[in-house]
Amino acid sequence: VTVVLYEYLLSKPISGSVYQAGDVVIGGLFPIHLFVIVFSLEGNVYSATSYLSVSSFLLSVSFKQRAYRWLQTMIFAVEEINRDPALLPNLTLGFLAADTCRSDGTTLGAALAMVTGKEASVVGTECGTTPEVPVIIGDPHSSASIVVAQTLGPFDLPMVSYFATCACLSDTWRYPSFFRTVPSDAFQARGMAKLLRQMGWVWVGLVSEDDDYGKFGVQLLLQELQGSGVCVAYSETINSLFCYIFLSLFHTDFSLSPSLPALMEEVVRQNITDKQWIASEAWVTYSTIAAPTNMPSFAGTIGFALKKADIPGLGPFLTRLHPDGDYQKSDPFLRELWEEMFGCSLGVDLSVTLSSRRQCTGSEVIREGESQYADVSQLRGSYNVYKAVYAIAYAIQDMMACRPGDGVFNGGQCPDIRNLQPSQIVHYLRGVNFSTPVGESFHFDINGDPPASYDIINWHVTPEGTAEFVQVGHFLSSEGSDDQFHIDMDKVVWGGGSGDEVLVSVCSADCPPGTRHAVQKGRPVCCFDCLSCAEGEISNTTGRSVECIRCPERFWSNPDRTACIPQLVDFLSYSDTMGVILSVISVSGATLTAGALATFLYHRHTALVKANNSELSFLLLLSLKLCFLCALVFIGQPKPWTCMLRHTLFGISFVFCISCLLSRTVVVLVAFRATLPGENLMRYFSPTQQRMGISLCTLIQVLICVLWLALAPPRPAERRGREGRGPRVVLECEVGSVVGFSLVLGYIGLLASLCLILAFLARKLPDNFNEAKFITFSMLIFCAVWISFIPAYVSSPGKYTVAVEIFAILASSFGLLFCLFCVCPSSYKKMKTGTFHCLLTHCGTLSTPHHSLFIPKKTQGCNHWSENDVYVTVQFFLYINLHSFLTTSFCFVIVGFCV
Repeated sequence: VTVVLYEYLLSKPISGSVYQAGDVVIGGLFPIHLFVIVFSLEGNVYSATSYLSVSSFLLSVSFKQRAYRWLQTMIFAVEEINRDPALLPNLTLGFLAADTCRSDGTTLGAALAMVTGKEASVVGTECGTTPEVPVIIGDPHSSASIVVAQTLGPFDLPMVSYFATCACLSDTWRYPSFFRTVPSDAFQARGMAKLLRQMGWVWVGLVSEDDDYGKFGVQLLLQELQGSGVCVAYSETINSLFCYIFLSLFHTDFSLSPSLPALMEEVVRQNITDKQWIASEAWVTYSTIAAPTNMPSFAGTIGFALKKADIPGLGPFLTRLHPDGDYQKSDPFLRELWEEMFGCSLGVDLSVTLSSRRQCTGSEVIREGESQYADVSQLRGSYNVYKAVYAIAYAIQDMMACRPGDGVFNGGQCPDIRNLQPSQIVHYLRGVNFSTPVGESFHFDINGDPPASYDIINWHVTPEGTAEFVQVGHFLSSEGSDDQFHIDMDKVVWGGGSGDEVLVSVCSADCPPGTRHAVQKGRPVCCFDCLSCAEGEISNTTGRSVECIRCPERFWSNPDRTACIPQLVDFLSYSDTMGVILSVISVSGATLTAGALATFLYHRHTALVKANNSELSFLLLLSLKLCFLCALVFIGQPKPWTCMLRHTLFGISFVFCISCLLSRTVVVLVAFRATLPGENLMRYFSPTQQRMGISLCTLIQVLICVLWLALAPPRPAERRGREGRGPRVVLECEVGSVVGFSLVLGYIGLLASLCLILAFLARKLPDNFNEAKFITFSMLIFCAVWISFIPAYVSSPGKYTVAVEIFAILASSFGLLFCLFCVCPSSYKKMKTGTFHCLLTHCGTLSTPHHSLFIPKKTQGCNHWSENDVYVTVQFFLYINLHSFLTTSFCFVIVGFCV
């Protein structure tokens, strides 16, 4: 493997210059020659840790035709200006152009020789000197320009570069007298960043040459990419081992041309063809490297080139040269150009090469486009040289237009054109603003930089296999104005073998909607995993969303986590199956109660109803009906008035019902426990006192409910469905005050417990007066239901909480109804057929009647009915109905727990 290394010239260079006298002499620095040290290396170049041994080396001198064209362009511009009587009348420009040999040291030496006028060898003569040069055009390389500008800056010696693009040269504090006609790399880096973002290339690598141009260029690009979402996989310099670079090459290149041929050679040798190259202006139009052998790897390269322009008359001016002409005597480089272009030898010592060549005939002719020197189709660097000469000319014109007394120097003095001072040229260069002969407006900004104007170039493969530089867009930028970036996608041929399809360059593909990206630990932010959004969060775009968006209230994420949808509203409605069933049961219970009440009302004048304490029976049936109906208020969407009505109606209805039972139990107990002679306790439990007792007990509950509603009433509330039960909003009634709700339930429990205790004490009354036994059973059922209600209520989710509460209300209401009003006195044990028929005919009161409270109406066929028959019949139906109801209640309780 042969590696080409570019070194500074360590010994005294073979230099030359071109000089033409004038009133004002402009200096020019051009890298006409390039010294190359060629090493032949042995070893395994594919291993980054291998040791390379040098077997041989060779010193070679290369003649750069493009640099020589730049020199001729300066001469062309000077002669064109001298022919224009309107631009610099009565003043002739001269020039002094020197070869820098692509060496920083040689460049600095040539520049110092020009500005001092004391180095005779620079003009190629043994005696005589040149005049001091007040302004220099050059150098094209940033590293050499930095050295010269730092040296000349303190003395206000102006330097106008035509190709040094390092952004560091815009520092006017360090380089106060530096100007350039080429845009700063800061604008190119900005354009590259825009291209990467627009193409979606977020995973790139940077390759640069190890010099100021490459280092500052990469630094600027990294600054532009910060916060843009573009990640740099690596950044390497060409001075690194090539094998390590090639194994990690990716999509972006930021390099200078001298080292590029060796890099491209190795890329082609390793058959790297799947990369998209982005070139800087240093090599995107470098025709030497656009050879057919490089196209398999570099076809489709896209990059930024300096603005191209046609310079009228430059083509014929370049082809005028001939080694036998008069001009040849003053140009030591022409003979080398001739030999380089035509592959022959003129027999001059300077042009003798290591290999034998044929003798030049002198009939050779330079034609446009047949060589890099005569190619005027891509005038970019040459155009910048052209503008540099005109910028100096217009600065001198402004000096000549100065009127005594109006000058900018001390006392209004004007510059002496015949004795120009470099500092004066610096001052006037800052203010130039002109249009070139090709129509372009030009000026320097406060940093000495021109407006940035780039052509976006794409490498198309020609039928001959070479690269055609096709302009596919442009990029315009300047300080204080908006950037203009445009690229015609239809004209672009993309690299990496993709042709018309844009190459994808990402570390991780964009996350689909419904996911977010999580950066992989230890890797750049462009490398990430896609994680699904959590429930209630969405991501509705394709990209790299860091966070998912939380859905607003009353909305929930769909299963794909891509959109927020209205949450399901969950409450026990009349349209639900459970709501319909509970409504039917509630209405049925109310209907049965109403039927019993209607029966009592219909027979209210009979002795049976009168003996059964008709007023308490009416009130008890009315309260039971309210208990059944209050369950309906719990069904439906919670609203402020329904939430307040639910618990208050429930609390008052049950207190009303239990108060009636308590009053009935107390009356029976007092009537049979008054054992002392002459006691007349029943006078304290007359119907009026019973009504007052019922009213007082109920009023207490009413007061509790009023205070509860006044201080912290129940209110509708929303809460999200429990985890794992889907996206929903549970509508429920909050109790408002837990104390108020507890007092309502506690008061009901207190009355029920008191009623149970009194009924239990009265259980051993004579069989004909054992109604307390059924009250005891009804209170046991009531307490069992509501004790079971508490854990079932707490553990039931959503609308099932309301269903459990409704079930408790209905179960306890049916328990009271069945135990108190649905036990018909009959017995099959000692009953004859006629007796049973009689009972079925005349048990219309549906009470708990025993002979003291129940007097059947004797009709024909019933005369055989005895008290013993009634007693046995009561016991039979009593236990059968109680057993059935207790079994049913137990089943309902179990169902409540399961729900």
